[in-house]
Amino acid sequence: MNLTLFLLALFDGISYAALIFIVALGLTLIFGVMRILNVAHGSLYAIGAYATASLTGWMLSLGFAPVLAFPLMLVSAILVGVLLGGPIEWLLLRRIYHKPEVLQLLVTFAVFMILEDVQRLVWGTQPYFQASALQALGNVTVLGVTYTVYQLILLPVLALVLLLGLRVFLRHTIIGKLILATTEDREAAQSIGIDADRVFLFTFIVGAVLAGLGGALASPTTSILPGMGADMIVLSFAVIATAGLGQIEGAAVAALMIGLGRSFAVYLWPEVAVLVPYLIMVLVLLVRPEGLFGSPVARKI
Repeated sequence: MNLTLFLLALFDGISYAALIFIVALGLTLIFGVMRILNVAHGSLYAIGAYATASLTGWMLSLGFAPVLAFPLMLVSAILVGVLLGGPIEWLLLRRIYHKPEVLQLLVTFAVFMILEDVQRLVWGTQPYFQASALQALGNVTVLGVTYTVYQLILLPVLALVLLLGLRVFLRHTIIGKLILATTEDREAAQSIGIDADRVFLFTFIVGAVLAGLGGALASPTTSILPGMGADMIVLSFAVIATAGLGQIEGAAVAALMIGLGRSFAVYLWPEVAVLVPYLIMVLVLLVRPEGLFGSPVARKI
């Protein structure tokens, strides 16, 4: 592999890792606090992408500058979190917190399937593509390799900011400490006056916003079409399983491993590129069943 191909694979891997980390961050947060593996997270990601492409196309048709696509990404993510994430938690998940994990998984899978059909009803089956944000930032040349500023700089920097921001929020704000207290012991938290239901609702909305933001950020870099949510949720599960369930910093390391592994496989051995993320996950779990950063948990039998 020459230097040019190495740099291309490296840049592709970093940008891809940043994207899947943002989505996996929301999934990890929801599981870490609520102990629910939210399969519907993938559909929230896809709807975030569709909403961003639609709003950006509408904005451009009115003659506005392409740079406004960036605030529209945030708007789309917030809409996904508030209009979809909030009702899902409040009307549905709140009723099954004390049910078996298998039932919880099936319920979120049902929501995923419903939202997949909603996407087809609203946006159809034809691919969408809206690259205004990507083009607005232009390109940068590194050691003779030209790459987009959006993918090489914006996505990794934003992923890092979200990681650090979430950690500071959880450790150094009152709401964050309420979330940590509820995560540690819900009954004890309720006994001292913490409203666990509100904490769970807020957490799920934040996780849904992160899913929508991941889709919004992905929209300028790929075709938006039915099924993209399924691909992302499987990759996100691979990231959090590799890192260890509920491990926020670990998810960043796992996303980087999977992103770089997949990217280099595309250039060196494309036939197995799709399998590489899951091979990495399997190899890690064979050595450490609890994940790279997880710890063994005693279970009652």
